[in-house]
Amino acid sequence: MELEQLIQQAAALGASDLHLAVGLPPKLRVDGSLTDLEGYPSLTDEDCQELAASLTGDQAQRLIRGGELDFSRTIAGTRIRGNLFRQQGHLSIALRLLSDTIPDLNTLGLPSAALEFPQLNRGIVLVTGETGSGKSTTLAAVLQRINETRRKHIITLEDPIEYIHTPRQCLISQREIGSDTASYADGLRAVLREDPDIILIGEMRDLTTIETALTAAETGHLVFATLHTNSAADSIDRMVDVFPQGRQRQIRMQLSMTLQAVLSQQLLPHRVKGRVLACELMVVNSAIRNLIREGKTPQIANSLATSADQGGITMDNSILRLYRQRLISAQTACAAAHDPERMKKAAVL
Repeated sequence: MELEQLIQQAAALGASDLHLAVGLPPKLRVDGSLTDLEGYPSLTDEDCQELAASLTGDQAQRLIRGGELDFSRTIAGTRIRGNLFRQQGHLSIALRLLSDTIPDLNTLGLPSAALEFPQLNRGIVLVTGETGSGKSTTLAAVLQRINETRRKHIITLEDPIEYIHTPRQCLISQREIGSDTASYADGLRAVLREDPDIILIGEMRDLTTIETALTAAETGHLVFATLHTNSAADSIDRMVDVFPQGRQRQIRMQLSMTLQAVLSQQLLPHRVKGRVLACELMVVNSAIRNLIREGKTPQIANSLATSADQGGITMDNSILRLYRQRLISAQTACAAAHDPERMKKAAVL
């Protein structure tokens, strides 16, 4: 079974992901749903081992030692992000198919205030959401706009590198965890000595990463990062709660001074075909800075709901707008809403 052929067919069918597991035919995720790739039998243990060997190359020992392996590369003309892992004694493979080109920022369906991210000079911007919500694509588009319009040094720390940037106006240094630097912690310890203007952190995973990001923002850098959270308030709590109780007041103070915006994303199935982006955007103003500093994150949602004049939008209002534009169904709107009951009333279900 040829991996190149599988990826070519997956790309031709518009799949976002390709899954290979023992005892099942190859499976594709198309518009958010899993389906079998027609014309293929169930994979054997030998099939999966051969496919894994073609992917791992000299990284095979990392898979043997750790039980899983992240990687990215271009196969059959398609850029992929992959994970190999063991389950019940067998190898399985999950491949994310990435676009060959970075989309223009204006084409993503983002709130208008998010289109101003490339003009920021300092502070932290978080892009959050579950896996597969388009965080990496949004950040790649933001960096691409900066690359086209400003003369800056951009350093990215990614695990693995997804989109490859071609330097235009900017100098761009893309570092992959595991091959270019041992860990996020090691890469971030060095990053401030590498004369960056803009830093992209692929994922805020731990205390050291968050602490260094705050330090970088305080010293005049612009930091973009992702979190696996579903709202602005959750993002703030996640960052603060990583720290010991005795340090949390200090971290809230640092966040209140450095956080510029939180963009939370969901990709929802279109009524007909494809998916559309729903976004919550919190633009940090003086009122929200006070709430962060005082630890009153439950009140942030209310403050966000009244900040539309500054470009903010709640997730539920974004979803309701998509429904009224007839881009998503009422059922999709209610399933994705933070407040399903309110959405049912608004969508007249």
